[in-house]
Amino acid sequence: MSVKLLKDIEDVLAEVNNAIPEDLREELSDIMDNLRGNMNKIEENGSRASSIVKGILLCSRGKDNEYIPANLQQLTHEYVWLSYHAVRANNKSFNVTITEKYADDVPLLRIIPQDLSRVVVNLMNNACYAVFTKAKEASETPYAPAITVGLKRAGDSAELTIEDNGCGIPDEAKEHLFTPFFTTKPVGEGTGLGLSISKSIIEGKHNGTLVMETKANEFTRFTVSLPIEK
Repeated sequence: MSVKLLKDIEDVLAEVNNAIPEDLREELSDIMDNLRGNMNKIEENGSRASSIVKGILLCSRGKDNEYIPANLQQLTHEYVWLSYHAVRANNKSFNVTITEKYADDVPLLRIIPQDLSRVVVNLMNNACYAVFTKAKEASETPYAPAITVGLKRAGDSAELTIEDNGCGIPDEAKEHLFTPFFTTKPVGEGTGLGLSISKSIIEGKHNGTLVMETKANEFTRFTVSLPIEK
């Protein structure tokens, strides 16, 4: 929604408010406030959608397997929210608090943007699934689904973390987690390829590492470490 259109609507609301008799203004003020609040939400979500599309277009300009200097913070932010909105589109009841913590000292990295965006989406999809699963099972216990995304410089590496406070991963599944076609999800809800592909992208194509930490019914944290070229 354009700034001009928002202003036009605000002007119309002001005119309507002036035309309403004094004795009805207080009664209708809540409705007017709700309208303004909804307009602000539309503007916010429209800006976010525009930002996501720009990020996708930016990443799609590169050729397959072409390494180009890229802003990992921008890429991560765009695809974190792309994943969230995709999950929301399929599960209207899904909601989660996403906290992003990006350091300012991470330089541009020579990466394959299409591949790194795939890793971010895979890890975010898993995090969303974990908190959504726990939320459905926690009907009697207060539970606030949360995902924390962090990016910082750690020596000669950039360190990206995606952590959720979901159901965690059972001990018996840990050693098989990056094995192709292995999944802890029910039949039809996972291919078992997301994590194995992500590990191949990070370690095989970018000389980095992908590690996982977890505790059953408490959290799961994936950490991507990528070398910074001098």
